[in-house]
Amino acid sequence: MANERRTPKNYQPGGDGPTSMRPVYCTFCGRAAEEVQTLISAPFGGAFICDVCTANHVDLLRAHLPQFAKKNNVRRAGLATFTPRSIEKALSEHIIEQDRAKRILAVSVYNHYKRIDSELLLGVEGFEDTEIEKSNILLLGPTGTGKTLLAQTLAKILDVPFALADATTLTEAGYVGDDVESILSSLLQAADFDVARAERGIVYLDEIDKISRKQDSASITRDVSGEGVQQGLLKLLEGTIAGVPPKGGRKHPEQPLIHINTKHILFIGGGAFDGLDKIILRRLHQTPIGFGAKIPTRVDEKAVDLFQYIEAEDLLKYGFIPELIGRFPVLAPLNGLSREALYRVLTEPKNALVKQYRKLFAMEGVELEFERAALDLIIEKAIERGSGARSLRSIMEETLMEVMFQLPDNPRAEKVVVTQETIASGEPMIIMSERMAA
Repeated sequence: MANERRTPKNYQPGGDGPTSMRPVYCTFCGRAAEEVQTLISAPFGGAFICDVCTANHVDLLRAHLPQFAKKNNVRRAGLATFTPRSIEKALSEHIIEQDRAKRILAVSVYNHYKRIDSELLLGVEGFEDTEIEKSNILLLGPTGTGKTLLAQTLAKILDVPFALADATTLTEAGYVGDDVESILSSLLQAADFDVARAERGIVYLDEIDKISRKQDSASITRDVSGEGVQQGLLKLLEGTIAGVPPKGGRKHPEQPLIHINTKHILFIGGGAFDGLDKIILRRLHQTPIGFGAKIPTRVDEKAVDLFQYIEAEDLLKYGFIPELIGRFPVLAPLNGLSREALYRVLTEPKNALVKQYRKLFAMEGVELEFERAALDLIIEKAIERGSGARSLRSIMEETLMEVMFQLPDNPRAEKVVVTQETIASGEPMIIMSERMAA
């Protein structure tokens, strides 16, 4: 057939069914069925519309949509089903506590992708000349509080490519180490080398506190892994066309490059920032000078998490250049985890460690049970190691390693019970088998 079309049935006015076939025309433009590719009939009323008019109407709607854009119409491409509240709720299914950080992230990420989508809508009436700048995020908090997990979970929720880059491996261009632009190679690989998808991804810069300047004043020697890296990151964070080696590593003149626009890539920096709390405390306790000066309230450094009082000037004294601080306008402090929070980390989230190990044992047909006293002792050991929730897994591995080695060769095993004595002295765990039950 030269023209593929849907031929509608025609009805005489007042009739109960088709009585004859006669030429039909587009109700809008008057074209006959033979003149168009497709002619679609309305569910009732005997009206028809052709593919030409359909295309014209779509273009017309696109041209006028910005001036009629409503709150819910602005959401597109990744945010159609998300709001800050729903993002925070999804984060809470994987991360315990850190309510303030989760709320800051939810709002910032929502606004970031809304900013991208509003550009697709060609602006909103009255704000056509207003460009929304990108707001990268800086996560600050002790090790093991969930900074990396927050960034990874965000990318998974929004279904965007995610790349984890270690800032400690970066050096200034021309020196041994990774070029700052090489961090985009992992993002490109995560996007299956789809450049358009990579340009909407998330990059997490881990250990970003390690690139702080070695001292508060400019160094007389070359600081290739500190201030030099900070300078190199500026354009990347703000938005530039970066040439990325497909296989990573350093660039060289004869190597083909893939060009990525970083304008819409969300960068999240994270670090423990050891010593920053002392800088904050000194500022809070600084004695004001002059009559009528307001004396700040004394803060007990042991009773509160000082990162909640962070300001840009503290990062400047820590060793970050002002330009880099400006590229991270959103600061999200994370609190240290209490004993109760660590217990919830072990048991409550979707991917809680206790659930993970129970699943591993269930694959062997064995039930795994933890006594509360055993979990409390695991938490005490994690606190002693000073690495927060990160050390929980290593303690669990040490505890269960021997029994996981034996289980595949013991088909009669039914149940493993982890007791306080198991954690304290490494005594054999109770394994209930059919023979023992008899």
